[in-house]
Amino acid sequence: MRLAVPPGGLGEAAEQPAMPPNTESFLPHSTILIVDDNPQNVELLQAFLESLPVKLVTAHDGLEALSMVEQYHPDLILLDVMMPQMSGFQVCRKLKSDPKTRDIQVLMVTALNELGDIEQATECGTDDFVSKPVNKFELLTRVKSLLRVRHLKNELERALTYLNEIEEDVTFYVCPVHKEVVQDMPGTCPKCGMKLVQKD
Repeated sequence: MRLAVPPGGLGEAAEQPAMPPNTESFLPHSTILIVDDNPQNVELLQAFLESLPVKLVTAHDGLEALSMVEQYHPDLILLDVMMPQMSGFQVCRKLKSDPKTRDIQVLMVTALNELGDIEQATECGTDDFVSKPVNKFELLTRVKSLLRVRHLKNELERALTYLNEIEEDVTFYVCPVHKEVVQDMPGTCPKCGMKLVQKD
């Protein structure tokens, strides 16, 4: 179901299918930044997302968005394309080119539907996009999906960091003769009985 669009806005909220209960444990730890130069659009997106237990912050142009990213480190950005000073394409390109912000999920919310616009959105690194008028059910589904991806990436990074730390703390011992004999504690080689030496 699509929403009717009043002049200058995304559309009045219409009756939507009931959303299932929120069971995703990562949602309360998530922050979403809404970026749109139209206050009506910002308010509507906030209303659509109020059923999710997430932190919502807003910005009204691209430059303010970059400042809010620095301040709040959002997990997901709902980014309008057509804005003064700096377009959504420019904001997205800047975020995705910076190692500190490139993993932030970007969902472009746009009235643009030409193939060239979609290609440009993809080229600048957006993770997904929804078209205006925004459908509440579609928006919530995509938002939760992108936040899940962000959460899984964070979990993977933490796991890899933990494994690297463990590996650095472990000392390995090797047989001077049988180099294939390696273990994580001192002892003797089961093949020749020689004392194991610390591996370089």
